[in-house]
Amino acid sequence: MSAGVAEVIPKYLAEAVSNAVPLGYKHTDVGVIPDDWDVSPLSTMTSLMTNGFVGTAKTHYTDSHDGVTYIQGYNVEENSFNFNGIKRVTPEFHKKNSKSCLREGDVLMVQTGDVGLVTIVPQELEGANCHALIISRFKKETCDPHYFSCYLNSQQGRLRLKELETGTTMKHINVGDLLHFEVPYPRAKHEQTAIANALSDVDALISELEKLIAKKQAIKTATMQQLLTGRTRLPQFALRQDGTPKGTKPSELGEVPEDWGVVTLAHLATVKSGGTPSTLNKDFWDGEIHWCTPTDITALDGKKYLATTTRKITEAGVAKSAAELLPVGTVVMTSRATIGECAVTTSEMTTNQGFKNFICGPELDNEFLFYLLGSLKDRFLALCSGSTFLEISTSQVRNFSVVAPDKSEQTAIATILSDMDEEIQALEQRLGKTRQIKQGMMQELLTGKTRLIKGEAHG
Repeated sequence: MSAGVAEVIPKYLAEAVSNAVPLGYKHTDVGVIPDDWDVSPLSTMTSLMTNGFVGTAKTHYTDSHDGVTYIQGYNVEENSFNFNGIKRVTPEFHKKNSKSCLREGDVLMVQTGDVGLVTIVPQELEGANCHALIISRFKKETCDPHYFSCYLNSQQGRLRLKELETGTTMKHINVGDLLHFEVPYPRAKHEQTAIANALSDVDALISELEKLIAKKQAIKTATMQQLLTGRTRLPQFALRQDGTPKGTKPSELGEVPEDWGVVTLAHLATVKSGGTPSTLNKDFWDGEIHWCTPTDITALDGKKYLATTTRKITEAGVAKSAAELLPVGTVVMTSRATIGECAVTTSEMTTNQGFKNFICGPELDNEFLFYLLGSLKDRFLALCSGSTFLEISTSQVRNFSVVAPDKSEQTAIATILSDMDEEIQALEQRLGKTRQIKQGMMQELLTGKTRLIKGEAHG
């Protein structure tokens, strides 16, 4: 055997081992699946596949008690529904378009826009009608529609459905193409159901976490409204020295706590703007100094602290522009186009001109200011000018009046709100991990890699 052949053979053997199909599995056009699974086009598994009503239905909307629920694409979520903005149509319209009358267990797919998003019609929506959705009615003797909904919503399912999309401006999927779409599935219906139930349990946990987070966020918003205005006082600040409850006093901002002051933001902090070094001079860019743009703030998605930025500038860039180096703990606030989004810096940085930046004085807690500014967004928007984009000026911000307690009460309020933020963030992390677990489960269960029920191939 030549030296060249001897060198190549181990590579081929290693490739053959890596591509080997495990015992009890087989290769298909959609990947490796168990021997007792099949791959079939949807046409063979459905007794009906049709469109919902396509056209203008607005003239048939009704508020009448006998109106028929009318499901549209924006009402469809992954294996669930969003009933915001739900419409009803007249019984006459419904009767005329009876082919799109829904039955429990029908699989609904968004046909235009978020193409391929799928949900199942629950019992309470039986008899409803729908607009521009694809209705798939599976043969219930052999198919559990919940399994097929899970597959179509999976990462693999959505990626494969993208191959069927047509259109450039508005993506669209045709019924004719979907009928030929092949799906892997267990032959045994009870295994389909077991997979769907397992994924449904995770969906239920995700839904409960989402509801809990929304509830906690609503509580935090209400708490901010109470504490940052002094309508509710923390117990340690609620009484005078003689033990009587503190009252309020009139001010230019309405009734405020008797021991709080109405001051301008310039009284509380040094307000600075930012700048952009010339983009034509490469010596100003890719240095070591953080340079914050509104995109860096929106990327935080409501989180409080900003440690780094996407782009950085040099010392020369700072010296030759209106950008200023801001100390750690500065509260930065967007003031152009996107108004009132804030963060607290945890490293020295600069910003572009789309910011108003607050360097807090000794009588101001920077985290209190972070929450206070966030609560004032509507008032800032009311001051904005500009036809191309909204903007609030430095002088407007400096002269902006707020009501504030002494620093000890500021810190106590900020601590309460920070604790709420930490609880919400912990729940959001748990939600993120649960979603990752679901993705992993879908990858394992919808390919048969992990079996919940012993298949024929396994004895």
